[in-house]
Amino acid sequence: MTLPILYSFRRCPYAMRARLGLASADLRVELREVVLRDKPPAFLAASPSATVPCLKAGDSVIDESLDIMCWALAQNDPEGLLDMPQDGHALIAATDGPFKTALDRYKYHTRYDDADREAERTKASAHLETLNTQLTGQDWLFGPTPRLADLAILPFIRQFAMTDKTWFDAQDWPDLHRWLETFLASPRFAAIMTKYPQWREGDAPIFFSG
Repeated sequence: MTLPILYSFRRCPYAMRARLGLASADLRVELREVVLRDKPPAFLAASPSATVPCLKAGDSVIDESLDIMCWALAQNDPEGLLDMPQDGHALIAATDGPFKTALDRYKYHTRYDDADREAERTKASAHLETLNTQLTGQDWLFGPTPRLADLAILPFIRQFAMTDKTWFDAQDWPDLHRWLETFLASPRFAAIMTKYPQWREGDAPIFFSG
C-alpha cells in the first residue's frame, strides 16, 4: 500500500500544524522536506497553490493545513481532538484571519509599504488577550486536555512570540505563556520539529508518524 506523501517545511507554522494532526492521529506518511526557494517539480505538480503543507493521498491532494489535520483525525482521533465546542472553530478562524494578517505585518513589516510594526503588534495582541482569558483556570483552551484548536493555533503563537521574545515575555499573559511553554516543552513538539534534509527526486523515502 502506497503511503500518503506530505510535502513540508520544518519552520512553517502551517506545516507544523499539519504534522501535529498527523502525529496525533498516528498516521505514517512519507515526508518530503521542501526548501521554499528551490521547490522540486514533483511538489509543484502536486500542490495547486505551490505552498506547504501539501498532502498527496492516492489521487487526492489536500492543500490546506487545517484540512490535513481534519483528514487525519477523521481516520484516527485517539486524543479526542475533534471533540471541541463550536467556539474552537471560531478561535481557529480568528487566528487564521485577522491575527495572522497582523502577525505577518508585524514580523515582516519591511515587506509592506504601509505597515506600522507597533500598530500591527497591538492588533495581534488583542487576540492573545482573548486566548489568555480563555485559558484562565484551565490547562488548555477547552479544559484539561488539548483539542483541535490548541494544536491548530499554537504554531502561530510560537511564531508571534519568537518575533520579539523579550517583549512577549514581558506581557501580562500568564496563562498564555504557560500554555505556550507547555507545548514547546512537550515530546510531541520535539517529534514534529526533527530536522530532515531537503528532498530531491530519487532520494530514499523518509517516514514520519510523530
